[in-house]
Amino acid sequence: MTILVAYVPRPEGQAALDKGLEIAKRRQERLVVVNASPGGRQDDPSRADVEDVERVEQLLAASGLETEFKQFVRGKDAVTEINEMVQALGVSVLVIGLRKRTAVGKLILGSVAHDILMTVECPVLAVKAA
Repeated sequence: MTILVAYVPRPEGQAALDKGLEIAKRRQERLVVVNASPGGRQDDPSRADVEDVERVEQLLAASGLETEFKQFVRGKDAVTEINEMVQALGVSVLVIGLRKRTAVGKLILGSVAHDILMTVECPVLAVKAA
């Protein structure tokens, strides 16, 4: 089985990565980390830059686990990319990070985390940054 981490370059993304590593070590499962962005904007805050990708890949390499980092910037939204990976990889648990948002912020902007929770077909562990 595989543990999938939905990673964004923010504190909640790091919290999800840390928890995914912890679970993968305990269960001795493969860990796949995905960073997905529809692209189009150079300043997309959910897209990991080169330095962040290198840092995450170093953490994964040092973990001693079977790991993989995938970054998708191909026009699909993050929810679609994650759903496709859940189906393709036989994911035992998906780990996502949550951030605090106001009710108005959720209403106007929606929530990727909410969409993931409502659509994926595997258990989801939602974690918060410290």
